[in-house]
Amino acid sequence: MKIEKHWLMTGGAVVVALAVGFGTAQLMLGRNGAADPQAEEENHEDAAAEAFVALTPTAAAEAGVGIVAVERGGGAGLMLPGRVAFAPGAEAVVDAPLPGVVVRVHVGAGSQVRAGSPLVTLRSPEGAASRATVDAATAAADAARAAVVRDRTLFERGYVAQSRLDITEAEARRTEAELRAARARLSAYGSPEAGGLVVVRSPINGVVTRVATTPGQVLHEEDQEVAAVADLGSVELIFEAPPATARLISVGDKLSGRSADGQEIISTIIALAPPGLSGTVTVRARPAGAIPPAGTVISARLGAGASRNALVVPSEAIQTVEGVQSVFVVDGAGFRARPVVTGQTADGRTEIVNGLRGDERIAGAGAFLLKAELAKGEAEHGH
Repeated sequence: MKIEKHWLMTGGAVVVALAVGFGTAQLMLGRNGAADPQAEEENHEDAAAEAFVALTPTAAAEAGVGIVAVERGGGAGLMLPGRVAFAPGAEAVVDAPLPGVVVRVHVGAGSQVRAGSPLVTLRSPEGAASRATVDAATAAADAARAAVVRDRTLFERGYVAQSRLDITEAEARRTEAELRAARARLSAYGSPEAGGLVVVRSPINGVVTRVATTPGQVLHEEDQEVAAVADLGSVELIFEAPPATARLISVGDKLSGRSADGQEIISTIIALAPPGLSGTVTVRARPAGAIPPAGTVISARLGAGASRNALVVPSEAIQTVEGVQSVFVVDGAGFRARPVVTGQTADGRTEIVNGLRGDERIAGAGAFLLKAELAKGEAEHGH
């Protein structure tokens, strides 16, 4: 009986020891995250939050990583086709004021000119005739003024009647009016010289974008263009929107545009025109920063709908780091992977529900290169 009791006590102690050991192992395993899903998820998020790529934005850009600002838009994305155009008054297509033969071309495409700079010189028979008309009108006006002085003197001495003086003064006023008209016509023609030479001048400051004539060319009334001058720094963006979407657009809205080569263009809507013959609404926007030259075809996206102010990033900016969706935020001399919560995705953009403030600059196109660099660094650290 004593022996049996001894073995029973010994067996109980073994069972208790095994139970205690198993519980301790389970507790340690949970602390290490191997069997605790919540702890594992927290570890992944911490790893993503601390992930840092020591690569300056300049070096990243050279490697093919595009750096963009976090935008606001979201909701239904409205894509608008458009182009870069000169602002009103920024381009002048200069015509010769009258027919003639081109004697000299003073500029070429790309020439910098000021208002009043000569573009071409031509010889025009009509210009010579206009100058002759002014000369004749000047002589007639001089003679009429002299006649008024003479008849007024004779009237004061009693040699001519009042009616005669009235006629002389009326004639003087008529010749003065003809002289003013002749001078105005001559000025509109560019003030030709007596031989018909007239200099066509630039009406604005800018750059010559096109020269449409050559020496010896005869300019006719139906074709008198000589050059085009434009202020290259004064441009705007012109978009076309369907009439049904006009209610979604307002002056002051921000547009995020992009050219065919990927250049990002941010602009602000400054004017809306009602539907024209084409049935579309013309949207004018003022760009900010560097933009492509006039004539470049671009497109823009306008956020609309209830979540119009949601933060959005290019979909390619979102990378999975340590199992967590993240974006690479510019942080000093590198990029830090910041976990984010994403919303809906449309037209290559994804809403960010949580994780960003909106004032960050992030890696957009080529963000996967940073992820690869991060993985490379972790592999080297593991060795």
